Amino acid sequence: MVQIFGQSRCKATRAAQRFFAERGVKVQAIDLSQKNMSRGELQSVMRAVGGVAALYDAAGPRARERGLQHLGPSEARLIELLLEDPLLFRTPVVRNGAQATVGPAEDTWKSWVAALKKQG
Repeated sequence: MVQIFGQSRCKATRAAQRFFAERGVKVQAIDLSQKNMSRGELQSVMRAVGGVAALYDAAGPRARERGLQHLGPSEARLIELLLEDPLLFRTPVVRNGAQATVGPAEDTWKSWVAALKKQG
C-alpha cells in the first residue's frame, strides 16, 4: 500500500493524494501534524531517498520559526530533529514498500501505479 506522509494544508501533499485517487490506488494518508514517522519508517525512507538531508526542509516555515534555517546540523542531529518535530519534513513523502520519494515525483509515481496495476 502506498503511504503519503504530509500535512492536510500542504498543496503538494493534496496533489499527491489526488494523483493516486484519480488512478484508483488506495493510499494511507498520514498527517505529520498529527502523527510522526517511527524511527524505523524514517530509516527506511532515508535509505530510499539517499539520506536524511533530502527529507529536511531547511528553507521551510518551521525551520525559520525554530531558527534552524542557517544551521548545518549533522545527520544524527537531523534525524533527532525530524523525530521530535515532524513539521520539519519536506512534503509529501510518498512511500511504496522499500521505495520512497520526497516532494512532487509524478514520473516515479506513474511507474509505481503501473506496477501495482500489473500485480492486480
